[in-house]
Amino acid sequence: MPTTTRATVRQYWVAIRAMIVLTAGLGIVYPLVITGIGQLAFHSQANGSKVTDAGTTVGSSLIGQSFTDKKGDPLTQWFQTRPSAATTNSPNGYDANASSGSNYGPNNPTLVNEIKARQKTIETTYGVTASQIPADAVTASGSGLDPDISIAYAKLQEAKVAETRGISEASVAKLVKANTHGRDLGYLGQPYVNAVQLNLDLAKMDPAGNNSGK
Repeated sequence: MPTTTRATVRQYWVAIRAMIVLTAGLGIVYPLVITGIGQLAFHSQANGSKVTDAGTTVGSSLIGQSFTDKKGDPLTQWFQTRPSAATTNSPNGYDANASSGSNYGPNNPTLVNEIKARQKTIETTYGVTASQIPADAVTASGSGLDPDISIAYAKLQEAKVAETRGISEASVAKLVKANTHGRDLGYLGQPYVNAVQLNLDLAKMDPAGNNSGK
C-alpha cells in the first residue's frame, strides 16, 4: 500500500475512533451523569417542579394559572396572578405552549388601554385606588407564565378573599406569609408570593381558617 494511501486510511481511522469516543462520552455518558445528578440532587426541579394535590398533579410551581371566569373577571375566592400575554390556546393566558410577552412598548396605546382597564377592574373588585395597585397587577411578565406576584399585590387581595370565603382575614394573611419567599441568595430580586401554591393551600383551608390538608 502506498505511503500516501496508508496515511489517508490512518487519518480516517483516527477520525472514526474520535467520533466513537466523543459520541459515547458526550452523547451517552455525560447526559446520563447529568440526569442522575438532577434526579438525586434536584428531583423536583428536574421533573418540572410539579404541584400535587392528594397525589394528583395540578400544575407546576413554575407556570402560572388563570383564576378568572369565562369573561375574564376575577374569581375573588382565589388570589389573582398577574396578567398573561401567552394566549394562543388559552383566552385568559398562561398557555405553556405560547410563552411570550406582549412586546408592546410602554407608550403603546393598546398596552396603555389594557393597563387602564385592569386598574379599573381591580379598583372595582377590591375597593382600592389606582395608586394602591402595584405594577405587577396590571402588567404581564416577559414569559407570560410567571406564577409569582408581589407581596403588595397579595396583601391587596387578602380582605376580599377572606370575605368571599367567609373566613378570617388574619388566617388568610397567615397563609400569605407562609407562602412568601425572600430574595434569591438573600439579595437578588424582590420578595414574592407563588400564587399557584398559595391557592392550592387556600383550597385546603376549612371554614375555621385551618389548613385541613396539613
